[in-house]
Amino acid sequence: MLLTSIDPFVQEFERQFDRLARSAFGATEAGWGVMPLDGVRRKDDVLLRFDLPGVDPDSIEVTVDRGVLSVSARREEELGDDDRMFVRERAMGQFTRRVYLSEHLDSERIEADYHNGVLTLRIPVLEQAKPRKIEIKSGEHKAIDA
Repeated sequence: MLLTSIDPFVQEFERQFDRLARSAFGATEAGWGVMPLDGVRRKDDVLLRFDLPGVDPDSIEVTVDRGVLSVSARREEELGDDDRMFVRERAMGQFTRRVYLSEHLDSERIEADYHNGVLTLRIPVLEQAKPRKIEIKSGEHKAIDA
């Protein structure tokens, strides 16, 4: 697998903390500032797609530091002076998502594209990590005299 994860204990702690925070603040699963992600492994690269609807592309920041890919974005409130909020289901503010990258990915050559509210990152697979066919040599068997 080309995306690695951290310690399962830490993952479970973060999941439980997020669940408790959502229930404490009354936020829904979809409205808690989650940045949904799809990951696709292809022959020569990995595609990561982040849903960021309503986000200004200039607010998106993608960084890589010691194998950790971080995507941050900001969605601003769009209220006029006389507007009063009566329903809030869309999360506003700063969002960050971190993905731990495998050493088999080339983090120096990541490409990013933002279109129709979806941020797509293309991360090349290093040449030595790509599947390759191993040649099998066959030779003549010589009888051994004993």
